[in-house]
Amino acid sequence: MFKMQRRVPRNGPTKPPALHQKVASTFLPTAIKFHYLFNLRDLSNIFQGLLFSTPECLKSPVDLVRLWLHEAERVYGDKLVDERDQKGFGKMLADTCRKYFDELGEDLVFAKPNIYYHFVQGMREPKYLPVPSWPALNKLLGEALDNYNEENAAMSLVLFEDAVSHICRISRILESPWGNALLVGVGGSGKQSLARLAAYISNLNVFQITPKKGYGIPDLKLDLASQYIKAAVKNIPTVFLMTDSQVAEESFLVLINDFLVSGEVPGLFQDDDLENITSAMRPQVKLLGLQDTRENCWKLFIEKVRRQLKVILCFSPVGSTLRVRARRFPAVVNCMAIDWFHEWPEDALVSVSSRFLEETGDIEAEVKVSISQFMSYVHMSVKEMSKTYLAMERRYNYTTPKTFLEQIKLYKNLLSKKRSELTAKIERLEKGLTKLQSTASQVDDLKAKLAVQKAELKQKNEDTDKLIHMVGTETEKVSREKAIADEEEMKVQAINTNVAEKQQACETDLAKAEPALVAAQEALNTLNKNNLTELKSFGSPPQAVVNVMAAVMVLTAPGGKIPKDKSWKAAKVMMGKVDTFLDALKNFDKEHIPEACLKAFQPYQSDPSFDPEFIMSKSTAAAGLCSWCLNIVRFYEVFCEVEPKRRALEEANAELAEAQEKLGRIKNKIADLNANLAALTAQFEKATAEKIKCQQEADATNRVITLANRLVGGLASENVRWAESVETLREQEKTLCGDVLLVSAFVSYVGYFTKKYRDELLEKRWIPFLSGLAVPIRITPGLDPLSLLTDAADVAAWSNQGLPSDRTSTENATILCNTQRWPLLVDAQLQGIKWIKNKYGEELRAIRLGQRSYLDTIEQAVSEGQTLLIEDVGETLEPVLDHLLGRNTTKKGRYIRIGDKEVEYHPRFRLILHTKYSNPHYKPEVQAQCTLINFLVTRDGLEDQLLAAVVAKERPDLETLKANLTKTQNEFKIRLKELEDSLLARLSAAAGEFLGDTALVENLETTKCTAMEIEEKVKEAKVTEVEINVARENYRPAAERASLLYFILSDLNKINPIYQFSLKAFNVVFEKAIQHTAPDDDIKQRVINLTDEITYSVYTYTARGLFERDKLIFLAQVAFQVLAIKKEVNPVELDFLLRFPSKAGVTSPVDFLQPQGWGGIKVLSEMEEFKNLDSDIEGSAKRWKKFVESEVPEKEVFPKEWKNKSALQKLCMLRCMRPDRMTYAIRNFVEEKMGSKFVEGRSVELSKAYKESSPSTPLFFILSPGVDPLKDVEALGRKLNFTIDNGRIHNVSLGQGQEAVAERALEVAAAQGHWVILQNIHLVARWLGTLEKMVELYSLGSHADYRVFMSAEPAPSPEAHIIPQGLLENSIKITNEPPTGMYANLHKALDLFTQDTLEMCSKEIEFKCILFALCYFHAVVAERRKFGAQGWNRPYPFNNGDLTISINVLYNYLEANPKVPWDDLRYLFGEIMYGGHITDDWDRRLCRTYLSEYIRAEMLEGEVYLAPGFLIPPSLDYKGYHEYIDDNLPPESPYLYGLHPNAEMGFLAVTSDRLFRTVLEMQPKESDAGGGSGVSREEKVKSVLDEIIERLPEPFNMAEIMAKAADKTPYVVVAFQECERMNILTHEIRRSLKELDLGLKGELTITSDMEELANALFYNNVPESWTRYAYPSLLSLGAWYADLLLRIRELEVWTTDFVLPATVWLAGFFNPQSFLTAIMQSMARKNEWPLDKMCLSVEVTKKNREDVTAPPREGSYVHGLFMEGARWDIPSGVIADARLKELTPMMPVIFIRAIPVDRMDTKNVYECPVYKTRMRGPTYVWTFNLKTKEKAAKWILAAVALLLQV
Repeated sequence: MFKMQRRVPRNGPTKPPALHQKVASTFLPTAIKFHYLFNLRDLSNIFQGLLFSTPECLKSPVDLVRLWLHEAERVYGDKLVDERDQKGFGKMLADTCRKYFDELGEDLVFAKPNIYYHFVQGMREPKYLPVPSWPALNKLLGEALDNYNEENAAMSLVLFEDAVSHICRISRILESPWGNALLVGVGGSGKQSLARLAAYISNLNVFQITPKKGYGIPDLKLDLASQYIKAAVKNIPTVFLMTDSQVAEESFLVLINDFLVSGEVPGLFQDDDLENITSAMRPQVKLLGLQDTRENCWKLFIEKVRRQLKVILCFSPVGSTLRVRARRFPAVVNCMAIDWFHEWPEDALVSVSSRFLEETGDIEAEVKVSISQFMSYVHMSVKEMSKTYLAMERRYNYTTPKTFLEQIKLYKNLLSKKRSELTAKIERLEKGLTKLQSTASQVDDLKAKLAVQKAELKQKNEDTDKLIHMVGTETEKVSREKAIADEEEMKVQAINTNVAEKQQACETDLAKAEPALVAAQEALNTLNKNNLTELKSFGSPPQAVVNVMAAVMVLTAPGGKIPKDKSWKAAKVMMGKVDTFLDALKNFDKEHIPEACLKAFQPYQSDPSFDPEFIMSKSTAAAGLCSWCLNIVRFYEVFCEVEPKRRALEEANAELAEAQEKLGRIKNKIADLNANLAALTAQFEKATAEKIKCQQEADATNRVITLANRLVGGLASENVRWAESVETLREQEKTLCGDVLLVSAFVSYVGYFTKKYRDELLEKRWIPFLSGLAVPIRITPGLDPLSLLTDAADVAAWSNQGLPSDRTSTENATILCNTQRWPLLVDAQLQGIKWIKNKYGEELRAIRLGQRSYLDTIEQAVSEGQTLLIEDVGETLEPVLDHLLGRNTTKKGRYIRIGDKEVEYHPRFRLILHTKYSNPHYKPEVQAQCTLINFLVTRDGLEDQLLAAVVAKERPDLETLKANLTKTQNEFKIRLKELEDSLLARLSAAAGEFLGDTALVENLETTKCTAMEIEEKVKEAKVTEVEINVARENYRPAAERASLLYFILSDLNKINPIYQFSLKAFNVVFEKAIQHTAPDDDIKQRVINLTDEITYSVYTYTARGLFERDKLIFLAQVAFQVLAIKKEVNPVELDFLLRFPSKAGVTSPVDFLQPQGWGGIKVLSEMEEFKNLDSDIEGSAKRWKKFVESEVPEKEVFPKEWKNKSALQKLCMLRCMRPDRMTYAIRNFVEEKMGSKFVEGRSVELSKAYKESSPSTPLFFILSPGVDPLKDVEALGRKLNFTIDNGRIHNVSLGQGQEAVAERALEVAAAQGHWVILQNIHLVARWLGTLEKMVELYSLGSHADYRVFMSAEPAPSPEAHIIPQGLLENSIKITNEPPTGMYANLHKALDLFTQDTLEMCSKEIEFKCILFALCYFHAVVAERRKFGAQGWNRPYPFNNGDLTISINVLYNYLEANPKVPWDDLRYLFGEIMYGGHITDDWDRRLCRTYLSEYIRAEMLEGEVYLAPGFLIPPSLDYKGYHEYIDDNLPPESPYLYGLHPNAEMGFLAVTSDRLFRTVLEMQPKESDAGGGSGVSREEKVKSVLDEIIERLPEPFNMAEIMAKAADKTPYVVVAFQECERMNILTHEIRRSLKELDLGLKGELTITSDMEELANALFYNNVPESWTRYAYPSLLSLGAWYADLLLRIRELEVWTTDFVLPATVWLAGFFNPQSFLTAIMQSMARKNEWPLDKMCLSVEVTKKNREDVTAPPREGSYVHGLFMEGARWDIPSGVIADARLKELTPMMPVIFIRAIPVDRMDTKNVYECPVYKTRMRGPTYVWTFNLKTKEKAAKWILAAVALLLQV
């Protein structure tokens, strides 16, 4: 550093102070730049920054200069609030640099970017080095952000240049020792996010308080204490981050302020905490080599806290909050480095949007540039429009960077969604088209194929015919042969039968032989080799055995040759070979035994011993052989019998065989023939099959061709339409990014604007801008933004759910459904909320903040993904909801904090907020997080709704038809869409050869048919719709009138905030009016009747709740507005009538017009319609005088051609000539324009109002002094059996402690159907919110007889109004006012007594006489109020009680005294009973005077006149007195009160002024308010403001003036005081106007004070902020200002030489008393009289001001006084009766001097009070004694006074 110092120019060290002085002297603090306080702290901060540097950082002198530039920018530049200041500062820096370092080279010194920061080499090792380049810095911060997002709740930040700079700035502050930051910027500009990232980069933990319900100072102290411990004891460096919304109480900042100043916050730790801290710090203190005393430990602790705990406050500059905080907590500005977040400049907006759009594909680069430009233009244009909106509509709409980011986000999401939808649509349509085209091309191929198939078919037919012939021949042959075969077969069958029979017989006989054969066989079976061998071995067997063998030999003798030798031996030989022997036996031919053998065997057979059984004993074998012989012979014998039969059988068989052979041959022949035939048949069948197949193929092809033709033909229109649709969609693809751009701007920004502003933004700003871009972005011509987001079906569904059908409501619903932010509905008439509840139905969770366990409901809704509606929110939302509103989710968007809980965040969760306020002011922070949607009903919107209602009542058929039409049309639309979709779906799903699919094609045809039918129906429906609309339009005038009336009604609260009416209640009145309207067949007449009935019903409904004085205002407003809509009034004329601009400083050339009236005539004459009016009046003065001075000029005919003027033009003229008659004239005007029924005074019958009430519609009595509605309610109750005695009326008179009683009464009454009377609810302001909720709660589901009656007094001023809107708007309001006029009041006073009262006193005559006089006195004092200040200086609540108690006193005194004590009675009545109310001495004098006039001894003789022409009545009975009044009381006039008729004119003029002023204030803001000239409100205010400032003189130079006055006489002192007071006033005028001027230019935020000032200028009223410093005055602004300039002029003249003017303008003083006192002082000094023994002598001269040329020797001449109530008669020099219509005649010059009291002349004088203005009362100045010939009492009753200003 030191080496370099030598190379830096010598004058280096002077540069910071030089710059500092320049900055401090240039940038001075103002209202908005309150923090422009530059002191040594800033200077030291610059050096602090320089000391961050290291050798690496400063390598050359240029580096040092650049570092200094950077630090200066940080310390001074970051505080600056606007571009102008920043540019100025930049220039200042550059100039300083050039001055001191010109040799260093500007390019190097001023190279950009010049930013130093601590994290150049990564986050972990801070080194203060310059930025190498933007990209490097961006990359570094990008990485830091990624790391941050991985560890914490993710932040989606765009690191554009501004944001990067702010991170570096915050980081620099955090790295400084004791570095605390105040970040100032509107909500949504990224203060918190950037602070978090900067803290992360500096390795600091971030701590934020978690505000929950009831979080207060103790909680904050706990949180702070824990951060202290964390920072100092645990060594964890931390940032304490606090935002606006977390400052739940301003007192939080007391703690922060203490921390910033010293680090010590009183009462933060308890004693035991302090012990722990001390012990924790001891080791660290010892380490530093210090003593470990408590002080040192604490000191080190605080030091560490200040070093390690940084505070960052994120505050918004909107409104005056920050300014007030800076004043109350100076450390917030002084001990913190300020970083002012400026509104994003246009290039920042462009760069942010470009950055976001980079990721969006399918958009050309140059179009992206245009899109970015458009987005930033939208943002800026809405900002501009919001200013206009605020000025015109008084509505606050803010744009914030967050809004801008939301617009981009919405754009991207919408674009990708719409793009994919579009692509899908195009794909489907193209598939359909491809299928249709392929169908058409296939038809030709099919035709060719069909030709080939036909040729084939012909050939096949011929072949088949040949085959048929051949098959016929063969078949014939076969049938011939078949006949022969059949015959043969018959023969064979016969033979067959024969053979069978024979065979049967044979078989039967053979069966007989069978047993013998079997026996023989069995016998053989007994033989075997062994037993035969045994037999053979017999040597000499028994004879029987030998016989057996012999028999065997006989039988087996070959050829029948019986052997000779039959011996045993022979036998043995025969048995030689046993096997052979056995075989021979077995094979013995049993059927052919020779006869010889048989014969030879005979002997053996007959031998008895030849018995097997017998022989058995001899030999088994022999027995077997024996048995064989016997049986074989037996068999043979039978066989021989059968043989012939067998032979016959054989022959038969032979015959059969032959026959069968023959048959076989024939059959074979047939088989051959058949085979041949079969072959032919097969051939034939094959040919036929082929022929059929061919035929079928041809048919199929034919059918396919037909189908294809049907398909192509049938879908021809689709082919065209789809092709067109594809074209359209392709076009749409081209315009999509433009369309979506417009739509997303629409959704993001226009929600809170009304229709007019929406249209202007869209049509006049955005669309032209799009087409005017260098690279235009194409949009669909005439694009309706809604068409992209909704379709007719949605809108219809919404309308069925109760959404009003007007365009604005549809837009609102669309925005609500598509916005990315949470919608916040501004919905005073509750139409939006009704729709939402119907739309979401059961799924919706509706809550109100603060209701029981509402947080649990919110948590549940968030975690379960429900739609949550928070109803009825205020202008500020609970901090508990901050995270939810900002969607600050944690853990990658899965959780969110609500209060002190983490709740799972369901992606389907939706939040909808809703407020009942009609004009809420939401801070930018809230508007950044929510989309405000203006659901307030508009005149057009309401008109459409009411039209639907009136048509529904009048022509239910039409409305039903329309409703059904709409419904069916919507269904048609949906069905058509479905059909088209199914067509396309079928076509695209059909695979391959779909043409064969008949079902498919037929389905397509059905679909097509249905679609065509529907299209036809849609066309019919459209025609019907047009017819319906035409028919409905007939009723529009009625709806238009009703809508207008509602808006006039809702404006009535400007007159008195107690006049509140809800739309719901209005609708009921509206529908009843329709029912009551007289029917008429002619529709036009019917609509006229309807309009009239609606107007009248609304009038009667409203009027019963209006005070008498406001009814005419309401009627006038209705009449003017109705005529304005019909274009029957000229706005310029109406404006004149209401404003009554009058040329100041003109004198009237005619005696019958006042100067102000003539000024008005002059202004009128400048209009075309009233040309020459002024000259005409001058020329025909006589005729005009007669007209003007007539009794009722409003009913007279105007002179000459002026009688042909319109009613409004006549009103304008009359206002100039007779302002006092304007109330009557307006009444006549209303009667003429609207009908006489509107102006007839009708009293309200309570029973009628009761019929309209219900459990949800209470009755609300607006109280007036001296009237008690309770009696009427009780009387009505008695008729209906509701009384207090039977417990069905609960009467609660509210006051302290009565709230609980009332709550119980409401609960019981709602359940049991009782009445509740709540009296004087205005006395329990705090409980009214509860009452409102209870009334709402019991309005549903209660007993049908339950009713609530409430009463309250109206508040004295709008600010003091406390009754909740909810109680007022739904109730039937009834005003009860005391009767007006002497007649009614006198009767009413008498009504308090009865005949018995009259007879109760022993001095009956005196008693009755005084009683009547007292009644008259009572009526007079009560009714005198109506004359305003001329009646009583102050209003007093005289009531019936005063009269009744006076009568009691009278009775007691008369009974107790023998004579009438007149003086005592007068004193008691005048000073106590009535006088007790009176606070003003002059009023007390008036009261005494009345009594002394009315109650005196002469009255008993009947000689006292109570009023001119009204004698005190003789002694009569009760009824007689009433009749006496009827017969004798003169008509109502001021005379009855002792006043002059002019008094009435005065009060009538005041009344009419109020009427016009109020109607003017109620005019719609946009009705070309500047007198129809199209001048906007702003321009009007600006022109008035400029004119005032231009003519405002410079303040008096007090030093100079004082120097001039050598002698400080009393007069000079007065002059000084007056000049000083004038300076204060002109200073305030100048200051406030300049401030407003800056506000109108947009350089200052418009505050409520500025707004009030602008309103006053607009309405030509004197602003309240001026009147505070001014003198009392009743003039309008123009006249007041002219008067002010005259006063200044007067003072200027006087102070030039301090010579007393010849005649002093007494009215020109702020304090006239001081001048009058000065007269006394100067004469007292001169004559050496004691001041306290002096008074003023007043002598009225005969001179005018002009006649006086020099001041008197002593005392002073004064002028400029006016007399009210009488006039000064110059010739006779006394007070005289006023001339008619001369309300305040000018007094001649008055000579005032001081005299000793004893010289005062008190005879024949009237002590006349002097007041500054007609207000009298508090403007009292002095008492002047004026001469009078008549009794002073006359002037007292006439309220004669002198006024300084009229």
